[in-house]
Amino acid sequence: MLKGLDPILNADVLHALKSMGHGDDLILADMNFPADSIARHSLYGRLLKLENVTAGRAAQAILSLMPLDSFAPQSALRMEIVDMPEEVPPVQREVQAAINAAEGRPWPMGSIERFAFYEAARRSYCVIQTGERRFYGCFILKKGVLPPDA
Repeated sequence: MLKGLDPILNADVLHALKSMGHGDDLILADMNFPADSIARHSLYGRLLKLENVTAGRAAQAILSLMPLDSFAPQSALRMEIVDMPEEVPPVQREVQAAINAAEGRPWPMGSIERFAFYEAARRSYCVIQTGERRFYGCFILKKGVLPPDA
């Protein structure tokens, strides 16, 4: 156990978060997402897991360490519901709340069509699968930068 780190973050996830650079994309995937096959195409090359936690809880833990990219027009994206792209289900509202809390202000998520999400996931830095069982609990988070100490 380490002080100051969310206890759900395992060594593999911490390594990936530390290894990512500015502009790299992290995929947060639910249990229904083809995470293993897509993770093999990611830069990290293998699936990471945060088992037995919801997408919202996983986002809270990840964003306690990883800043979002303030230079990108949309540094957080949610997978759109098929044929209902404007609908935002509870799982996505929970992740939005985690993003807002981590950034200390409203930080609106963009959206991305399901198959475009799969393609973006294949080009991502890493894929982290959660224990989320609700549909459309899939997100793209773009890593930002930490400013120098004053």
